[in-house]
Amino acid sequence: MQSPLFSHTEQQSQDRYTVQNPQLLRVSLTGHDDVLARKGAMVAYQGLMEFDGEYQSQGQRRARRNTGEGLDLMRCSGQGTVYLANLAQYIHVVDVDHEGMTVDSAYVLALDSSLHTEVIAVDSQYGISGTGKYQLNITGNGKVALMTSGQPLMMQVTPDKYVNADADAIVAWSSGLRVQMQAQTHSSGVFRRRGNTGEGWELSFLGQGFALVQPSEVLPPQNAQIGQGAAAQFGAGQHGAHGQNQNNSWN
Repeated sequence: MQSPLFSHTEQQSQDRYTVQNPQLLRVSLTGHDDVLARKGAMVAYQGLMEFDGEYQSQGQRRARRNTGEGLDLMRCSGQGTVYLANLAQYIHVVDVDHEGMTVDSAYVLALDSSLHTEVIAVDSQYGISGTGKYQLNITGNGKVALMTSGQPLMMQVTPDKYVNADADAIVAWSSGLRVQMQAQTHSSGVFRRRGNTGEGWELSFLGQGFALVQPSEVLPPQNAQIGQGAAAQFGAGQHGAHGQNQNNSWN
């Protein structure tokens, strides 16, 4: 049998995380270093592998219930190779060090089990928010695999060069940055979008670090139900991410 498909073979690498192609992640396990992955993200594996639901503490369950922010994870363990993907999103591997990283949980594909995650609140100038009021803070030493809709833009933030980003397009940023949420308006109507510009809430980053932005303002769907229309499969509609978790606000 012959086909150009046979050119898409496994990437040979000694690294723990390897981007097999822009939309598929290869993770090698040796039996001593579990990886936590988004539930349902496994598309293939080789070797002796086990997949178990990851336990959530009472505090994690409470934070998820109150903020809508958190991770539904499975623990991948054993010896072999596991391939992970989610809705053909673009995948990027990031080293987390002492600086830490803040990210919207909808964009996390996998992370080392040694890393610590905690839900934090993002400052809001007006006490209301778009998608960015609560985020996930990741600390420790290890790697995180992030997802974006399309190829992202990495923006450097310095003390003399701050960065503003749409709250629906921002994916992650350095935890040490000072963050403020504000509306693109100075009028009294801050609770509605301004005129016909289509611009709403934005995050302002100050300090020293990075801000990762994707070329899309739509979250990948979380727990979207098959058969509810194309819009839901891309995060829109009542079964998409915005419909299931409106504004990430306390209830």
